[in-house]
Amino acid sequence: MTMPRNGTNTMRALQGLENADSSVRLRAALAVGTTPDPLLIDKLVERCAIEPEFQVREMLTWALLRHPSSLTVPKLVDELQSGRTQARSQALHTLSKIGDREAWPAITRALLTDPDDEVARSAWRAAVVLVPEGAEPTLAEVLSTQFGRGGRETQLSLSRALIALGEVIMPILRAAKTDLDPRVRAHAIATQRLLVDPDAGFEFAIEEAKRVVALGGISADG
Repeated sequence: MTMPRNGTNTMRALQGLENADSSVRLRAALAVGTTPDPLLIDKLVERCAIEPEFQVREMLTWALLRHPSSLTVPKLVDELQSGRTQARSQALHTLSKIGDREAWPAITRALLTDPDDEVARSAWRAAVVLVPEGAEPTLAEVLSTQFGRGGRETQLSLSRALIALGEVIMPILRAAKTDLDPRVRAHAIATQRLLVDPDAGFEFAIEEAKRVVALGGISADG
C-alpha cells in the first residue's frame, strides 16, 4: 500500500528534524514552517528543548509561529514546567514571539526569578510582551527583585524589560537607588539613565552609575 503524500512528507520532516547534520535539521524546520503540519507541533517543541544550534532553534520557533496559537501555546506552556533549562527558555522565547496573552498566567514569579540566567532573561522578555493592561506595576515589582543580578548581558536584559514597562517603574527605581547593596543601586541608576536617555550605552551608564555609588551619591537626576 502506498503511503499518502502528506504522510510521506510528515515522516520525512520527522527524520530531518532528528538528523545529525544541523544543516539538514535547519532545512527540515524551514520545510515544516513553509507547509505547516499540526502533526509536527509536538516534534518541533521537543526539538526546541534539545537543539544545540542557535540558528536551528530560531527556525524551529519560526515553524511554530506558522501554526495556530490555539495549538502551540498550550504545549509551550506545558514546557515551562520542564526540568530542562533550555526547554523553559526556548518555550518562553517562542511565547514572546507568538504574543498570545492567554499564556500570561503561566509567566510565574518562579520563572521571572529562575536561577538560570537564560531562563530568567527569556521570562523577562516574554512578560513585558504578554503582561495585561493594569498588571505592569506588579510585574515591575517582581522584576525589581533581580536588580544587580548576573553580568552585563543579564543586567541589560533586565533594564530593557523594565524600561519597556514605562513610567510605572519610577517608584521602583527610586527605592532601588537607596538599597543597601551597591550592585542594586548601580543597576537601578543605570536603568534610569537609559530610561531618560535611550541612546546612552549600557556599559557607559553602568560605569557612570558605579562612580555615583562610589562617591556616595544617588544620581544626576536625584
